[in-house]
Amino acid sequence: MVFRSLLVLITLCQYVLALSNDGLRPRDDSHGPEQPDTAPNLPKIPQVPFLGNDSLPYSPPVYPTPKTSTRGFWKTAVERARKDVAQLNVSELVTIVTGSGWGNGPCVGNIAPVEKINFPGICLQDGPSGMRHVDRVTTFPDAITAGATFSKDLMYRRGVAMGEEFRGKGIHVQLGPMINTVRTPTAGRNWEGFGADPYVNGEGAYYTTLGIQDQGVQATLKHYQANEQEHFRNTGSSNLDERTERELYLHPFMRGVQAGAVSVMCSYNLVNNSWACQNSELLNGRLKTELNFQGYVMTDWGAHHSGVASALAGLDMSMPGGLSCCEFNLKESFWGQNLTNAVHNGTVPRSRLDDMATRVLAAYYFLHQDKDFPKTNFDFFDLLDPAKNAAVDVTKDHDQVTREIAAAGTVLVKNENHALPLHKPRKLALIGSDAGPLLKGPNYHSDRIGWPYGTLGQGWGSGSSDYSYLISPYEAIQARARKDRTAINWSMDDFDLKNAKAVANYTDAALVFVSSLSGEGFGTVPNASDGNMGDRNNMTLWNGGEDLVKAVADINNNTIVVVHSVGPVVVEDWIEHPNVTAVLFAHLPGSESGNSLVDVLWGDYNPSGRLPYSIAKDRKDYGADVLYNDKAPTPQINFTEGLLIDYRHLDEKKIKPRYEFGYGLSYTNFSYSALHTERVHGHQGTRNADWGDKIAPKGLPDWIFEPLYKISYTVKNVGGRDGHEVPQLYLGFPSSSGEPPRVLRDFDRIWLPKGEQRTVTHLLSHYDVSVWNGTHQQWLQPHGQLDVFVGASLHDTRLHTTLYKP
Repeated sequence: MVFRSLLVLITLCQYVLALSNDGLRPRDDSHGPEQPDTAPNLPKIPQVPFLGNDSLPYSPPVYPTPKTSTRGFWKTAVERARKDVAQLNVSELVTIVTGSGWGNGPCVGNIAPVEKINFPGICLQDGPSGMRHVDRVTTFPDAITAGATFSKDLMYRRGVAMGEEFRGKGIHVQLGPMINTVRTPTAGRNWEGFGADPYVNGEGAYYTTLGIQDQGVQATLKHYQANEQEHFRNTGSSNLDERTERELYLHPFMRGVQAGAVSVMCSYNLVNNSWACQNSELLNGRLKTELNFQGYVMTDWGAHHSGVASALAGLDMSMPGGLSCCEFNLKESFWGQNLTNAVHNGTVPRSRLDDMATRVLAAYYFLHQDKDFPKTNFDFFDLLDPAKNAAVDVTKDHDQVTREIAAAGTVLVKNENHALPLHKPRKLALIGSDAGPLLKGPNYHSDRIGWPYGTLGQGWGSGSSDYSYLISPYEAIQARARKDRTAINWSMDDFDLKNAKAVANYTDAALVFVSSLSGEGFGTVPNASDGNMGDRNNMTLWNGGEDLVKAVADINNNTIVVVHSVGPVVVEDWIEHPNVTAVLFAHLPGSESGNSLVDVLWGDYNPSGRLPYSIAKDRKDYGADVLYNDKAPTPQINFTEGLLIDYRHLDEKKIKPRYEFGYGLSYTNFSYSALHTERVHGHQGTRNADWGDKIAPKGLPDWIFEPLYKISYTVKNVGGRDGHEVPQLYLGFPSSSGEPPRVLRDFDRIWLPKGEQRTVTHLLSHYDVSVWNGTHQQWLQPHGQLDVFVGASLHDTRLHTTLYKP
């Protein structure tokens, strides 16, 4: 069997390579060094056949690529784009769909002008939380922080502010939001997305897209699809079944498309052994047919592998345009002249090229970028040349929304003896390097790829941005302490435990700052024994954080821990120490780090953040892990856990976490009452029969997203402070459905002054109360009892009812 599997693997790899080369030179990955075959001191996940059989999964062919439609709100833009396309020859059309090459333009990606139609070209720029390597901009809180707000309003306002800044710099396309659902807790780019639940990610996609595009800037949904780890990201195949793919990983992209997103970025990895950027099932089938996506699909930088095969599979734009990323002045391309030749010789139909260019131009016109759009006023590749950089300030008043989001995304998970909020303490101690400024400046490490000896405000990689300023906790806390005449002392050497104890002794409270970092796979941050190659090696704190917390707690009976982290960390080593009175997960707050934290610590902002992931007691408690070690030419990353990731796995296996998904404390209290449900649309019984003989892969019908049930209840602030509450609605499907015990279906964030109450309403569609049925290729309501749970977190449910019974 082993020999047979090896033969299948070799044959498949040869087939994939043949398709990828497509008669052209093989690609050369230079976006960053590929990870070595083995990494020290990391768990080795055994290679097992996908879903227990002896054959490798494959992605079936779906052809041809659907053409753009003039239905709905795309009509005017598509019609205008088609008129332009009709005027252009093949070479001019190819110019619109092939990037001009790395460094051949001011942005990370550039489409050259076409004078015949007065098209000025397009500037595409990282990233999902602000502009990468551009001056006088805001470093916004990363999406994991925005996800922790559980606030659709703040997600939208964050998108608006980012869109304003990108537009002000003359950037047509923002390469974000990043909406991959957290599969494993240590994956390097988890922080770029909104968390471990598809519905939180989906609302993040929807409202961020609306915010960005309301400013006339194109939003890009990325990374499509199943791009869930950095090890082997350029060679590995993410293998998953269609139900898992639709219910967990496709949902956020669907919501982004519903918001009108005009572009999607396909990812580096293979999906079921077909490159994501030439996977016809995912591009032609799932995205352009099932979701009716009318925009264009671009490659991630260097994720292009073929000429003809990718064009026919549904790819629309090659970025940055050369054979690889990122080699300066590289003139060869999988497309460019090769695509021109392919159209002339009939290998790629002219109609396919016309549709590629139509999609790109329609996105440009859809957002009215032909009218008064600012000229690009910076050079990503030479930021210090005054002739190329106008140093335009686009920050406006974005410090305010940044500060609010960072505060709202701070999660209070422990608060014993009313340790918080602080009230004019006599003496405070700040302990840990994470409290203070970065010693060599906030932008010393390119793309933030470096050890965090200073406060952690963002992760590393292309999703990072240069700080125009960074308010550290040390600066903000010291300023607040001066107002209250509080004495303050500090120790910022993480490993000098003796001094940390001395500073913490005889103070009213000791604030210990700890962190955990990760990033994109083209960068490695080393430590004493091994390197963190994008993905975190473990879930412990960096810089000896556990020892620092325990040392301080041993000497101070009011030790308050602040965690700046890219995701969950295991806290079992110190969380039950009797002197650890309060713990906050402040995530990645961006420029306003210190100010936002002071707002929460002193109670000017009542904490309302909720965990967008679970904090388990042990790494082994999660349903999946990163594949760190594999010597195969195409490592098989098998999603054998199916639907059971994060809280879904913990619930199914009855594993109690330290802090559950959706958890977070407040300085006040709320009550829930008067739960009411009603059917608002459709005939009695299920709507499964409405499908008839139609199937989802031919296109989703509008009716499955119409309101079907209305759930309402009352929330009252019964505590002593004004504040926000975050009610969450979970569904409990019948066990026969194959769903986890509970799944999130909606959430809200509401403001309630003390003593006041408010009615909260959720609308559930047929889609929301259905599961994917692979046999019938439809979204169907399963037979059995459907329960509704409403409360403050996954396990803190206050109200329960049955929506329907068998």
